[in-house]
Amino acid sequence: MSAGAGEQAIRKLAPGRLVIASHNAGKVREIGALLAPYGIETVSAAALDLPEPVENGTTFIANAELKALQAADLSGLPALADDSGLCVAALGDEPGIFSARWAELDDGSRDFAEAMRRVEARLQDAGPDAPRDAHFTCALTLAWPDGHSESFEGRIDGLLAWPPRGRNGFGYDAMFVPNGHQQTFGEMDAAAKHAMSHRSRAFEMLVATVF
Repeated sequence: MSAGAGEQAIRKLAPGRLVIASHNAGKVREIGALLAPYGIETVSAAALDLPEPVENGTTFIANAELKALQAADLSGLPALADDSGLCVAALGDEPGIFSARWAELDDGSRDFAEAMRRVEARLQDAGPDAPRDAHFTCALTLAWPDGHSESFEGRIDGLLAWPPRGRNGFGYDAMFVPNGHQQTFGEMDAAAKHAMSHRSRAFEMLVATVF
């Protein structure tokens, strides 16, 4: 957890409107569900026609801060941004912060089925003994229009399955089996995933701090 302005005191979030600084419908849906019990009315960056910033940070938190601070500045509302990704041990923790970019097609759209195939191909290239250990990381940054921000990071470890299983979730969920479970995130219902995911772990830290 970090404050975005030196040693400023942690700021509380008042009930009201909050921008979810994402154009990813799956992320917006998950974050909105997590925020629902706290009297927060969410609106997505896409709904406000806010541009997507260039994500040139070198860490998940740096990219989350870029997105949250821009959305708060342009909307005049508090904004919450997520930057998350899949980190595969045998691939040097790739795709990591480039997880969404691994899904990008030539026409600018994203195909995560292709991204999962790319991950599996790289694992196969690493050899039959390559470990299938992986983890998801999620950084959440809450920012205000005056430039103050708070950041939180959560992680969940697991193994990669192939072929992908399940149609729930989004991104790489269908190939990720969290440790201690048999189902992929793509096979779990939303409540089961929310109870353990990297995003919910980061969110628990946010809630304990700003509400």
